[in-house]
Amino acid sequence: MDFDFSEENVAFRDMVERWVRAEIPKDWARELERKEHDYPFELWEKFTEAGFHGIGIPEEYGGQGGDVQTQMILARALARSLGGLAWIWGITSFAGSKSIGVYGTEAQKRRFLPDMAAGKLRASIGFTEPGGGTDVLGALRTTAERAEGGWRISGEKIWCSSAHVADYILLLARTDKNVEKNHHGLTLFFVPARQKGITITELPKLGMRAIGSCTVVLDDVFVPDDLVLGQPGNAWKMLLPTLNNERIMVGSFCLGVMDGVLEDALDYMKQRKAFGRPIGSFQALQHYVADIATWRQQTELLCNYTAWLQASGKDCAMQATMLKVSASDNAVKAADLGIQILGGMGYSAETDMQRYWRDARLWKIGPITNEMARNGIAERLGLPRSF
Repeated sequence: MDFDFSEENVAFRDMVERWVRAEIPKDWARELERKEHDYPFELWEKFTEAGFHGIGIPEEYGGQGGDVQTQMILARALARSLGGLAWIWGITSFAGSKSIGVYGTEAQKRRFLPDMAAGKLRASIGFTEPGGGTDVLGALRTTAERAEGGWRISGEKIWCSSAHVADYILLLARTDKNVEKNHHGLTLFFVPARQKGITITELPKLGMRAIGSCTVVLDDVFVPDDLVLGQPGNAWKMLLPTLNNERIMVGSFCLGVMDGVLEDALDYMKQRKAFGRPIGSFQALQHYVADIATWRQQTELLCNYTAWLQASGKDCAMQATMLKVSASDNAVKAADLGIQILGGMGYSAETDMQRYWRDARLWKIGPITNEMARNGIAERLGLPRSF
């Protein structure tokens, strides 16, 4: 078994790591994050200039190409400095290369992917509803009814990241109520975000502040037929294969956070002195940093293996779910120990440990809770469904 990176991906990794150090240092990321209600357009533009929005989009549609391993390399490198701000790139990337790029028509690909690759189009995702959380299907109340030339959508979504600055929202709605199972009769729409009938409100939250998470209320919003993605009524079956990529992306972001945590912890332990010597000589703190390094190594191995499986066209649903669970658990534990190592400075907004912790904490909840993910793993091992 060999899941090493290709020479091309190794060169890409080295280039991205140099770019991160030069263009998006941690102190700049802290400043962006402090501006909770100011979306960091300057960061988006840096991604545009670097061509990162085109990663994963085929060259024939104006992109840079690259497979899931390429995307994973970029996600990890960005999160090392940006933490949760890396979602600025990830959201539209998922809507583009892993949504329209997978189940869009040829006309839709040619209409949207070049603008996505060029950084001219921002997307948000509208799956979760206020009464649902992880129970997306059971709580889904947003409906779309047939109208002349398209559909009229009404309902409410929550936790739509960057919806307040998005051009389009990748939105899931029920188009058929007479179904035997909840996952039947669902349709995916690419909804223009700036039109009559849509109200978007930002939500205050613990971490990932500058990205903006929003509620989106739709009141009889018209969407034409050419903005339906895939076959009407078959959205859930269509979406399932893309979930593996989303979980690999989360694992990569978590891995990048652990890179940042370990880097900062080691630097501080070498410089900070207490009781007449560097705190890096204290055994308890050495054990903390050894644990962080171990968790990172475990996560890296599972992340690389899972990305290799998907890039090879193999089934990776089990591994992607395991990666999401273990990576988010490890990232939160690592950031928490990082705060402990830095002591009072770890709790200070003048350092990045508290930012890493606040951002990573979300990944234990979304896009699926770790408890529900574990249910899925157990079910795949042959145990009865527990929910």
